[in-house]
Amino acid sequence: MASFTFTDVPSDSSERGYDFRNTLVQLTDLTDYPLAGCHNVPPAAMFVSSKYRNYAEQVRDFRVYEDDVWIVTFPKSGTTWTEEMVWLINHDLDYETARNSKKRIFICLLFYPPPTTRFGAIADRYDVDTIALAANSERPRQIKSHLLLPLLPRQLWTVRPRIVYVARNPKDVAVSYFHHCQTLVGYRGDRGAFFDDLLNDRITFCPMIQHVLSFWALKDEPNVLFLTYESMKRNLRGLLPKVCQFLNKSYTDTQLDELAVHLSFSEMKKNPATNKHDMVQNTLKSNQREGAPLMRKGIVGDYRNEMPEEYSERFDQFVAEQTAGSDFKFDYE
Repeated sequence: MASFTFTDVPSDSSERGYDFRNTLVQLTDLTDYPLAGCHNVPPAAMFVSSKYRNYAEQVRDFRVYEDDVWIVTFPKSGTTWTEEMVWLINHDLDYETARNSKKRIFICLLFYPPPTTRFGAIADRYDVDTIALAANSERPRQIKSHLLLPLLPRQLWTVRPRIVYVARNPKDVAVSYFHHCQTLVGYRGDRGAFFDDLLNDRITFCPMIQHVLSFWALKDEPNVLFLTYESMKRNLRGLLPKVCQFLNKSYTDTQLDELAVHLSFSEMKKNPATNKHDMVQNTLKSNQREGAPLMRKGIVGDYRNEMPEEYSERFDQFVAEQTAGSDFKFDYE
């Protein structure tokens, strides 16, 4: 029995500017699904490359270990920042290795890549199997994914490794994701078209709001740590003890002070291992274009400088409709 249904998306409603074929993937086998029976609402369908058909069952049956640490986010929600924080806490604050991208290994499970990374499990034109790469990596593994909760490996909910989820307000995500896709993925549509597609859940890894709400529903599970980008920006130093406790690690106040400095946006932006300078430049060169760095501003509320009021109001309505009945509130400050 198949675990998923696949509904092809007509090309005229796919991501504008891309030549990828897309599909909506929905989980139908609710065995081990942690939200089964929750309000009798079926799992949301994810918008993704049609190539995902070839990997859906493999991802669902991916072997999970108790000593894994998983970082799950919707794109542009602080993923790299969280990776750096979790990796350092779990590796005894090894800053030397953290600053050397060739020594440190982060695993991307079905991450949507720029061409030069060659991570291609769900994109039509890339050929490296990131699932096999993750499966064969040395333990303990740190794995990140942007997959919607129903499409993540089923063993996450039986083996129960630590999972860190980070949410970010959708307006800032929209602006940041637009720049990311222009620079690294080859998006050729304009800003308004991109926002329209996000509001219609027709950008890769959508639905954006349900992506967050599904993990919010699991926030009280002992193996899940739910964070927000805004709270990290507001007081990262104050959050570090909570993250350390979750990861069963302990450091002195002085060590945490140093870690907070290392994780500041200014430090992250100038660190080649976190700003991914070489990867970005190679991608821009291969696309024969110029673009913004991977880390642009890191400002909460920057959407006010780039999102027209019309779209800001539409996002307000969209979020209100999508979060109706939930006690989760996005933070815009």
